[in-house]
Amino acid sequence: MVKRKAYDDSAQEESDEEISLDESESEDEYDEVQQDFEFFDPQDPWDFEGFTRLLRQLLDADAASFHLGAIADLILAQPLLGSTVKTEGNKSDPHALLTVLNLKEHKDKPVIKQLIGYLVDRAGTNSKLSPLTELLKPYCGNEVGLILTERWINIATEVVPPMYRMLLDEISWAIEDKEPYTFSHYLILSKTYLAVPSLLNEETNRPKKKLKPKSKKGIDEGHSMYYFHPEDEVLQRFASLFGSFDYIKQAAEGESDSKSTFHDFGIKTRGHLILVEAAKFEAAVKALEQEFPAPEAIVDAAMDES
Repeated sequence: MVKRKAYDDSAQEESDEEISLDESESEDEYDEVQQDFEFFDPQDPWDFEGFTRLLRQLLDADAASFHLGAIADLILAQPLLGSTVKTEGNKSDPHALLTVLNLKEHKDKPVIKQLIGYLVDRAGTNSKLSPLTELLKPYCGNEVGLILTERWINIATEVVPPMYRMLLDEISWAIEDKEPYTFSHYLILSKTYLAVPSLLNEETNRPKKKLKPKSKKGIDEGHSMYYFHPEDEVLQRFASLFGSFDYIKQAAEGESDSKSTFHDFGIKTRGHLILVEAAKFEAAVKALEQEFPAPEAIVDAAMDES
């Protein structure tokens, strides 16, 4: 079921409004796709393969440890919760996904039990995340909604705030229908990466160039840290805790160079967790809408939703 028309190039041209995500970015960086976007509910069976691919990208090096198809089935089993972004109609591959899973409700399902154990284990490796080891224990009585969100790398961040806004609305409607979505916390699973020295530079003694990725940076493990999802920096303003963790499967020496698109730096990807209390979640979504305002075509279409 289509939710709304999101972004129309022709409509944008007629209004003479141009979206410029970052005019200072170099031509060597990724170009973001500008075409017709539509938002849809998760749809079985058309989204199954696309969801498994997006989940594989989200879980990165540790993806092979999970039954991704089982996670995709759980997402598809709640078709009125969450959104996808597509460009060629409802039967085409999803370019982006955002949904939430109730960890307590599904705690006895093998894949969720494994996922909770994984998150607890990884949280234990970073003191900033260590409170999660208690929060996620089944007997603690916390209602934690795990937000799974991923998109193709050239999909604009501006599609994200409407997806979060729709999720808020859908959770509200689900609660009215006595469905189990009254959460105490939202836990967002995401990714970051470190810019590490390239072994290729050491082998060739090439002069180093300055790295100019799209996202802002922090410092982690003594290296510059960057966000795959720029919205994470906004969500962290409202977080009880956040932090990155190493994947269980460690990359072989030199593998970071194979992921590099910046020539003089290798890329070490890491998992990232952001915990937001439910009471602060709507304020976080409003902040996303202010930081990454959607094109007028998205806003108008969202208001027209029935």
